[in-house]
Amino acid sequence: MKISIGADHRGYELKQHLITYFSAYSWIDQGATSEQRSDYPVFAKRVCNDLLQGKAEQGVLLCGSGVGISIAANRHKKIYAALCWSADIARLAREDDGANVLVLPADFITPEQAVEIFQQWHNASFKQGIYQKRLDMIDLDL
Repeated sequence: MKISIGADHRGYELKQHLITYFSAYSWIDQGATSEQRSDYPVFAKRVCNDLLQGKAEQGVLLCGSGVGISIAANRHKKIYAALCWSADIARLAREDDGANVLVLPADFITPEQAVEIFQQWHNASFKQGIYQKRLDMIDLDL
């Protein structure tokens, strides 16, 4: 499974930590490439495009609060980006809401928390059924 990952300057260090910690996974690193100031919409678009074009099955995005990059990602149809600050929220975001993009608030979680949150989200499965019906409603602009 390929995972596309992107972060602005505030999420850069935590992004690098995840890539290193989970080095056995196949990552597509969409930047940033340093802690030099950068704009989160660029990285959200790159990761979302990887998912929409079938280059990746999952996406991970990081910025300081996670809010801005979540907003940018969720502008794309068929992208369900969930801002998660705990492992339980991440698991439920995947199981109940079909989140195909995990968003992490880099300024508010530790590297250890990020690892646990990612693991719970990555290993969870979408329940489908009524939950898929709700996603379909979103994509129909209802």
